[in-house]
Amino acid sequence: MVAVVTDAPIAGEMDVGRAGLVGPNSVIQLAHALRELAGEGAAREVFANAGLSGLLDHLPDEMVDERLPARLFDALWRTLPEASARIIAADAGRRTARYILKHRIPRPAQLVLRLLPSPLARRLLLIAIQKHAWTFAGSGRCTTLWGNPAVIDIEGNTLSMPGCVWHVAVFETLFDGLGRGATHVEHPLCGAAGDAVCRFEVRFGARTNRATRMPSG
Repeated sequence: MVAVVTDAPIAGEMDVGRAGLVGPNSVIQLAHALRELAGEGAAREVFANAGLSGLLDHLPDEMVDERLPARLFDALWRTLPEASARIIAADAGRRTARYILKHRIPRPAQLVLRLLPSPLARRLLLIAIQKHAWTFAGSGRCTTLWGNPAVIDIEGNTLSMPGCVWHVAVFETLFDGLGRGATHVEHPLCGAAGDAVCRFEVRFGARTNRATRMPSG
């Protein structure tokens, strides 16, 4: 059982059979991105609008109920202008992936991945993403297909948001971490737009530029 600090109750007991668990960085790195890019006031407003004010002062250090980051992602879009929400969500996704690369993939394994031929290294990372999908998909069902593009599908993605920019940033940064050139992730199907699945197409090669700075004014 994971202890959380909430203002509004979550229906039912936490049960991995009914509501999946996801990594705490879905919450932690969003808090960091909000504080750094939008300020403490905006961070507190987003967490308050999610009914999770107390969580900002007691960030989790273990797996959390997927409904917590889902509420935070929803509140992010309800609280801030869309352009700002996208930039913050993407920054949180990159922070999450960098944490995974630094703390969750052993250095010997990272070294092996960097020494392997690019197609094999990328394919092994794709397999690892599917194997550990619960960290970002919770109760959603994740399947992958190797190729260029490689395809990552999440059916029942409880962490979907407009454009799923958090997931896009996570996947791009993870593959970039192999040091094999830029990765571009496209998102042709999105649960937040009413599609039955969130689909991410991972293309290896030149990346299009994405906004990384908060809009002024």
